[in-house]
Amino acid sequence: MPYLLSTTLLWAFSFSFIGVYLAGQVDAYFMVMTRTLLALLVFVPFLRWPRTQWRLALGVTAIGAIQLGAMYLFYYHSFLLLTVPEVLIFTIFTPLYVTLCHDLFSGRLHARYLLTAVLAVVGAAVIRYDHLTSNYLLGFAIVQGANLCFAIGQVSYKWLLARQPQSLPQHQMFGYFFVGAALVATLAWALLGTPRYPTTALQWGLLLWLGAGASGLGYFLWNKGATRVNAGVLAIMNNALIPAGLLVNLLIWNHQADLLRLAAGGSLIVLSLLVNEYGWPRVSAWRRR
Repeated sequence: MPYLLSTTLLWAFSFSFIGVYLAGQVDAYFMVMTRTLLALLVFVPFLRWPRTQWRLALGVTAIGAIQLGAMYLFYYHSFLLLTVPEVLIFTIFTPLYVTLCHDLFSGRLHARYLLTAVLAVVGAAVIRYDHLTSNYLLGFAIVQGANLCFAIGQVSYKWLLARQPQSLPQHQMFGYFFVGAALVATLAWALLGTPRYPTTALQWGLLLWLGAGASGLGYFLWNKGATRVNAGVLAIMNNALIPAGLLVNLLIWNHQADLLRLAAGGSLIVLSLLVNEYGWPRVSAWRRR
């Protein structure tokens, strides 16, 4: 789980950087394309072309196209239909998709995983609930498309590597993940992008960091972490980013947050982790003496 926790912290800062310095100022599709290409450049030197089986390479490429490329297409389009709070609210269903995808792959229902995922969703909902507009059904469906892509990618990567007999280190083949994402992102930029580029050194610097750090290092650590935990923990950690992101916003940019709701929702997420690991605590009946 250290990989997932590290990535949660990394992405918590990234959301604030995007919201404060880039959102609305730089074309979203340009940001996605640049981030995926920069991440690809980070991992190209580590690729071992002759040693990687072509089926594994194609599998990781397809996962990158879905988990990162297609997910971003849904995600950024949702902002045209929804307010930012609504988008954040609707992302809380990702743990349920992770659990259901894992159960679909395994061919059986894991009741504890589903229960802990529901607890994580409730915890995130407590933190992020806000008033909704009346016309949000289409936007809701598009965000669920993004959530589903992200969930399918995580679970598929976990299952793909679990069934590989070879011991090739993950960093030597993870570049294929960004090959798939870059192909989708570049096509999206060519078809949907507008010429709005970074205009300051700070924006270019943040975009460089988001590409090499948040996308490159972040997705590698997240997917590697996904291979080392069970589906219940993976589902829960998908919503741990919400309280982490709020804390970063509160402490650094002094954005207002409801500390009571943050504590209550964060406690439910922690409870879901404990239930996943240890089950429900057994309460012994009081005995009369």
